[in-house]
Amino acid sequence: MPSHLREPHTSHQPTRPALYPLSRIQQKRKTVVKLSIVEQVTVPADGNAFDAFDEALITTKHAEAQGFHRMWFAEHHAIGSVASHAPEILMAVIARETERIRIGSGAILLNHYSPLKVAELFYQLEVVAPGRFDIGLGRATAGPLVDAALKRDRESRLTDDFYQQVQEALAFLRRDFPADHPFNQIQLMPTVTPRPDPWILGSSGSSANLAAALGIGYSFAGFINPPGAVRALQSYRRAFTPTQYGEQVPQAMLGVSVFAADTDAEAHKMTWPTRAVYASLGRTSPGQIVVPSIDEASRTLTTSQKDAPSRIVDGIWPQQLAGRPETIRSQLTQMIEQTGATEIMVQSINPDQEARRYSHALIAEAFGLRTNGHKAAMGAV
Repeated sequence: MPSHLREPHTSHQPTRPALYPLSRIQQKRKTVVKLSIVEQVTVPADGNAFDAFDEALITTKHAEAQGFHRMWFAEHHAIGSVASHAPEILMAVIARETERIRIGSGAILLNHYSPLKVAELFYQLEVVAPGRFDIGLGRATAGPLVDAALKRDRESRLTDDFYQQVQEALAFLRRDFPADHPFNQIQLMPTVTPRPDPWILGSSGSSANLAAALGIGYSFAGFINPPGAVRALQSYRRAFTPTQYGEQVPQAMLGVSVFAADTDAEAHKMTWPTRAVYASLGRTSPGQIVVPSIDEASRTLTTSQKDAPSRIVDGIWPQQLAGRPETIRSQLTQMIEQTGATEIMVQSINPDQEARRYSHALIAEAFGLRTNGHKAAMGAV
């Protein structure tokens, strides 16, 4: 474990000039950008979790054929509209059903678990499909009741030790505890060498400097907090310090809610189910949330909610981005240029899975993705 990481540095700030200046993206006429997808495994109103899993498998195979780089599975608890509650199980099954695409957690909510247990999960996954997994780590609340139910020790006070948890998980995965650390004696599956790509996921920017200090990838949920994306990803890039835990250059991922269709108007309507879900938060219990169809969402949303922009207007990013392929390419290119993102993680909540897959195909087409055997050429912007 690098010495500068053995104590938490929650306010880590670089004191030297940016090692990886954002201007690089302007210096190159074309920058290779990876495209990936995060999957919630949406349960349709007239279906069930079995149907949702079958569709998620079809969607992953389709994404692989289209040249997407990763498929990540979210972790949710006690939410009836999604069937991705234990992403590590879905990851194992789907990795065996696909060939090339990387499979990951988006994210394992580390605040609910032991770092040792999480590390063991990825040792076990390595046996299933060696070299194809990503370990995305995050923290989130599922509400006070569910959070309490997830706790093993319900008497202790809630503490935020995410920084230490991430370091511990990485040390277990890389067998990197100092010689005098008691956990150095713990041997996890000695015949297995897990090498999942490590990422930290966040939506507030507070974990950007943690990812930078650890030298691992950082994924910002722009679909949750669009205004915070530029600052968070810029901060990560400027503070990035290479370590043995990750790539030697910043891996900056931007998560965007994206919907593509043949026309801008059609694509805009595809955002309505997502908007209806967000509008229902706070007045509907998580277990009762349903992802409506476009027609159902049209009846519940107000005119202003339906007409809210789905493209950048006066420099303000939309909550959901939508348009025909040319529009999507133009809008995402602006976001990439502003953030220095090296990868776009596409999020799209919609019960119409055929429409989602068609949207993915149009996005892939817009960025020139194509498959060549087991290799995929990423789009250039």
